[in-house]
Amino acid sequence: MFVKVCGLSTPESVREAVDAGADAVGFVLTASPRVVSPHQVSGLLSDVPTGVSPIGVFRDEPVADAVAIARAAGLTWIQLHGPRTREDVATVHDAGMKLVRAVTLAATSEELEDWGEDLLLIDAAVPGSGESWDYASVAELPVLQGRRWLLAGGLDPENVGNASASAQAWGVDVSSGVEMSRGVKDPAKVRAFVQAAKAESSV
Repeated sequence: MFVKVCGLSTPESVREAVDAGADAVGFVLTASPRVVSPHQVSGLLSDVPTGVSPIGVFRDEPVADAVAIARAAGLTWIQLHGPRTREDVATVHDAGMKLVRAVTLAATSEELEDWGEDLLLIDAAVPGSGESWDYASVAELPVLQGRRWLLAGGLDPENVGNASASAQAWGVDVSSGVEMSRGVKDPAKVRAFVQAAKAESSV
């Protein structure tokens, strides 16, 4: 099970996620209680070892702006929320970067198609809200079969095992579900989440 811990903002939270076994760490570079600056991200990257993917998260920014900000931060992965196009995917790849394309559970069948992104992420109706949803509803979608995609929205250490199994997800992404307060990660919850997600994938 691929695990991404998102919304990290301190060296301690990055090290905790990495030590717990996360495969990717996310830095929010858009308006959010978890926002960090490109300069902050550059400093945090020293705690991200080879083999763990650091990802810059954006919401409605034009793709060219997202690419420029991510490059300034020293990132090669970006995650794009909001309305996107196939051309946006091509722009990211033309810039030499990799893409997590995020959609919500209300996505159209076309938006769920493979546009060539490196990873697809399916989130709750309101991304970042921490709201859980009917994870099993995406399990049998033919368009997702055999693809690398991440489940997000309302996940926490207690439900990630059942949720990922119900959705038949390739990976999971968490932020608010491992926080002690909005924007502040709880080290114990981070460890418990990663352990629970990895345990499910080994069953």
